[in-house]
Amino acid sequence: MDKVVDFDKTVYELCTEDSFIIEIMTELGFEKITKQGMLQTAGRIMTISKGARMRNIELTEIIETFEKHGYTVKQ
Repeated sequence: MDKVVDFDKTVYELCTEDSFIIEIMTELGFEKITKQGMLQTAGRIMTISKGARMRNIELTEIIETFEKHGYTVKQ
């Protein structure tokens, strides 16, 4: 089964559907997502695209990292 990550969904939705996404997010520099309560609060309104803009991380780098882990990115 193909793993698909939809960048229109919130980080909370994505991590609830697939907990491995938390590891990928940490690898990309979004380590705050692992802090207690962050996924429940900011994660409910934050998308990967918004987070990338806030952290000045290129979206192409994020897409490549997800693809490296076997995901298809929907944006």
